[in-house]
Amino acid sequence: MLCKDKCRISTSTLPASHKQTGFTLMELLVTLAIIGILASVAYPVYQDHVRSAKRATAISHLLTLQLAQEEWRARNPTYGSIADLGLGLTSDNYTYSATNLSGTTYTLEATATGAQANDTGCETLTVNQNDTKTPADCWR
Repeated sequence: MLCKDKCRISTSTLPASHKQTGFTLMELLVTLAIIGILASVAYPVYQDHVRSAKRATAISHLLTLQLAQEEWRARNPTYGSIADLGLGLTSDNYTYSATNLSGTTYTLEATATGAQANDTGCETLTVNQNDTKTPADCWR
């Protein structure tokens, strides 16, 4: 039989196993756009939580140092330096120091380093012998 006008086979007459399936380019682009928007919102929130967790570790270290200062002072005439306390607390995100050391005063300080320095408003955490913690919002 020779074909003249109706030789084309329409896809609607093909069996289901031969129909083309998949996603169009437009569907893929819309999906990628949605993922991009979600990621642009979620990533900064994630970063804030990471900074907050690292800050919590620094606060824990400062409180440990504060307790060690009081123990040191109970046995010595003045408060001690970080080296005197001998705790060996280390962090990739903070450096610790003890200043204003005397028989009645001390100030412990944690200073953010590296990426943690982007912890706006909480770059430096301090606590003293009166349990005054600054900045107060960062200690919550």
